[in-house]
Amino acid sequence: MIAWIGHHLTALREALRHLAAAPLNTLLSLLVIGVALTLPTAGWLAIENLRTLTGNTPGVQQISIFLELDAGQRERGEIESRLRQAAAGSWHFVPRAEALKRLQESEGMAEIIGSLPKNPLPDAFVVTPADSQPESLEHLAETFSQWPKVAHVQLDSVWVKRLDALLRLAKLVVMLLAVLFAGALVTITFNTIRLQILAHADEIEVAKLIGATDSYIQRPLHYFGLLQGALGGLCAALLVTAGSHLLTPPVAELARLYGADFTLQSLSARDFGGLAAIGGGLGWLGAKISALIHLRGSR
Repeated sequence: MIAWIGHHLTALREALRHLAAAPLNTLLSLLVIGVALTLPTAGWLAIENLRTLTGNTPGVQQISIFLELDAGQRERGEIESRLRQAAAGSWHFVPRAEALKRLQESEGMAEIIGSLPKNPLPDAFVVTPADSQPESLEHLAETFSQWPKVAHVQLDSVWVKRLDALLRLAKLVVMLLAVLFAGALVTITFNTIRLQILAHADEIEVAKLIGATDSYIQRPLHYFGLLQGALGGLCAALLVTAGSHLLTPPVAELARLYGADFTLQSLSARDFGGLAAIGGGLGWLGAKISALIHLRGSR
């Protein structure tokens, strides 16, 4: 066991030495890998922020339950009890007097409302569902419409479906980009390892003559690909974070102009680790394939 650990530590040191031996080439490779991982990561982060924004924007993915005009305190209490039992999400009650006051504050509506003999607006409950999937929203709206003293249930299901379809399409595009750039990362590592094998062909041949196994020769190459990919993943995370910080002030200002309180979310420490792991795994895969092909060809 100690010997096995020693072999891996030796291979790790050798990989680090190769990375440090050509700092400019290493830096350029990390930037290329970082950019390759940045694009799908930025797309994924944009989709997550869009989901958060639409979930926090007033009026989006909400269900309005309008009661009949003759609904009293007892009927309102029964609706509240049913909402608590359904546990469909958060909700709040809008009295008809408050709804009329809000309507009067709208531009050009004060005179019209003042001419009415009585308040024509009903009491209402506004529900923000926990599950924002279109199918779940429509099922909730259908359930609410069957409750007693409910005159009308309003749900902009067309808007919800369009938004959901747009996000699913964007997610698919990001996945395709991720696959494409993952292949590019493997190719980059493949070519880097191939050049290393060609540059050290004499050393590898001598090592084979004195009894070195293929695993012993390939191990530093695997670590090289792993380290290069992991560092490239961290580079991508730093690029995305820098871009996020630059965009946060203008995005927050734009959200305030539309009456929303929104802060652009950046990558977490877990996301940093995930990108490093993905980059390292793809780098190791490229190194593994390259080493197998070129070392077998040199036999």
